Amino acid sequence: MFDISNIRKDFPILSQQVNGKPLVYFDNGATSQKPQVVIDAISKYYEVINANIHRGVHTLSQIATDAYESSREKIRAHINASHAHEVIFTSGTTGAINLVASGFSEFLKAGDEILVSALEHHSNIVPWQLLCAKTGAVLKVIPMDENGELILAEYDKLLASGKVKMVAVNHISNALGTVNPIAEMINKAHEVGAAILIDGAQAVPHMQPDVQALDCDFYAFSAHKMCGPTGVGILYGKENWLQKLPPYQGGGEMIKEVTFEGSTWADLPHKFEAGTPNIADGIALGTAIDYMHDIGFENIQKQEMELLAYATEKLSGIEGLRIFGPKERKTSVISFNIDGIHPYDIGTILDKMGVAVRTGHHCAQPVMSFFCIPGTVRASFSFYNTKEEIDILVAGIEKAKRMLS
Repeated sequence: MFDISNIRKDFPILSQQVNGKPLVYFDNGATSQKPQVVIDAISKYYEVINANIHRGVHTLSQIATDAYESSREKIRAHINASHAHEVIFTSGTTGAINLVASGFSEFLKAGDEILVSALEHHSNIVPWQLLCAKTGAVLKVIPMDENGELILAEYDKLLASGKVKMVAVNHISNALGTVNPIAEMINKAHEVGAAILIDGAQAVPHMQPDVQALDCDFYAFSAHKMCGPTGVGILYGKENWLQKLPPYQGGGEMIKEVTFEGSTWADLPHKFEAGTPNIADGIALGTAIDYMHDIGFENIQKQEMELLAYATEKLSGIEGLRIFGPKERKTSVISFNIDGIHPYDIGTILDKMGVAVRTGHHCAQPVMSFFCIPGTVRASFSFYNTKEEIDILVAGIEKAKRMLS
């Protein structure tokens, strides 16, 4: 059973006070909180396992290696990848996208096209801009409409050029919560022979992606948004693409043989995992996935959708408050402004009341430019939040409005 009281006890940070008020944490889109089992997994590694992996015959090294590779297998099963070696540990979503963008320089020539969407986080824009500057490829943008949804008819027109080699699009918008129709977009990209990368950073906290069913070529996400630690993420890549991509970094672990005359590369996944990895946090990501599966993704989605519906109803009743993004086909994010009040000022007053929200452009400046605004207040909910906390948010917004109007 989904018992919110017991679930909240799993997260030690939720019991503290901020500015003399009980913490209400609505910045889950930036990073989620960590359950005690994840914290314990990190401590356990350093207390009783600490050793480098893949390189030692001694017992601790073997235990550490087994724990790390067990985590990789949990991740493989979680996303339904065909093989564990299609799961690459990275520093996060940003690192994963940069790995692919860097490698794709081998396959592009001047005039080739890369598509990104108007909804992208900067981390799924800038790496492709750098790649275009390096190769002479052209970056083109799939436009969005006033509802914060992509215009698929325009996507079709862009694909029809016959020059598109890569499509990079997020599964869910971090700024608006829009859930993009990625299955359809993947199929259309493949029809014209283009590869496609999905930025799943905002999706994995809320749903369980099936990379085989989606048939995406690459899928990237971070641990820290799904109850795991910072500094570790995942790149899923189809085996045939990972075989073709050149190494992203050189060093230990990613080599088969090194001479001064030249080197050869290790087999997947180690070809892309140069140096000593973030072992403790890689293991803890497996623990976080176990924890979320114990709760159940159906339960997580149900709770978060109830919170979204409740918050939308309550916030919509505040005069002068405008919610940006779609009314449907979205996840548990509400991005809003109040007429005549800067979002930063609202966030500052809410913080004094113990309510943590995100304000600004959310690393999605093109989205804000589209709406001709400097930024928004973003409240992003997780399964451990409650309707009572939303009531506190609403009261805080009403107070901020009275003070700042």
